[in-house]
Amino acid sequence: MSVETTVPEDEQAGPGLFIHAGGPLEQDAFVGILRSAANARAALGLEAGIEVVVQGPGVKLLAQNSPAAEASTNAGQLGVDILACGNSMRSAGMGDKDLAPGVGTVPAAIAHLAQRQWEGWAYARL
Repeated sequence: MSVETTVPEDEQAGPGLFIHAGGPLEQDAFVGILRSAANARAALGLEAGIEVVVQGPGVKLLAQNSPAAEASTNAGQLGVDILACGNSMRSAGMGDKDLAPGVGTVPAAIAHLAQRQWEGWAYARL
């Protein structure tokens, strides 16, 4: 089953920074990743695309009722795209309706990573 990306692949005009947050994430670690993304936004300017893609069990931190939801919202207000891996969401029993406001999805984090690298994006695994 193909899931449509809720953040269009061509939304960003040029290369950007792809931040990969994978595996089991603790709330404090995830908030730190979002803080790093905000620091990157400040240093790289508004023209650079910045995405934090969460893969694995950590997608649960992107839920509406998650204690990390406020940090996700704050990062989104800075122009950082927060994206959940659709495959990971299915594994966690989550649907789009479970995500905090402003959180998008990609069908598969690994395929999205490959696409972004082909487009010239920088990669950081945090």
